Amino acid sequence: MTTNGRILGLAHDLREFAEFLRRSGLDAGSVRLDDPELIEWRGGGPEVWS
Repeated sequence: MTTNGRILGLAHDLREFAEFLRRSGLDAGSVRLDDPELIEWRGGGPEVWS
């Protein structure tokens, strides 16, 4: 996961994803996971985790 060009790490589930959002100063509850302006998913989407 990156934010503003800075690599934060790799999220393996939504809990980790939410933690990265929190560290970036965002409220995970207010972020739409299907918002392409904010999130670019690679290899799936918010419901696909491997």
